[in-house]
Amino acid sequence: MNTPTSWSCLRTDGKAPNQKVVIDISVSPNAKKTEIVGWHDGALRLRLAAPPVDGAANDALRKWLATQLGVPQSRVELLRGASGRRKQWSVDAPMDDVSAWLSTQIALQN
Repeated sequence: MNTPTSWSCLRTDGKAPNQKVVIDISVSPNAKKTEIVGWHDGALRLRLAAPPVDGAANDALRKWLATQLGVPQSRVELLRGASGRRKQWSVDAPMDDVSAWLSTQIALQN
């Protein structure tokens, strides 16, 4: 079930109380630092300070998302895009919390 949100990269999946937030992310690995840089085709554009080798980028992105959203890594799951730049992550956190986090990102401000 999808719930409308003001962020094109977010949607909900599942039904309460097991509802999760799905985030679409476009990743550029091998950056100097991990940071949000804007949008790419409706997805959150992110530079990632990890190489795309042996799952290192996915592990680094899971850890970064968990830290940014204040949830344990076990609540962040890769749904699609294990070997591609476009990824979908499921986060077991309230939509309001994820939206609030996005609204604090300077790179996403107009």
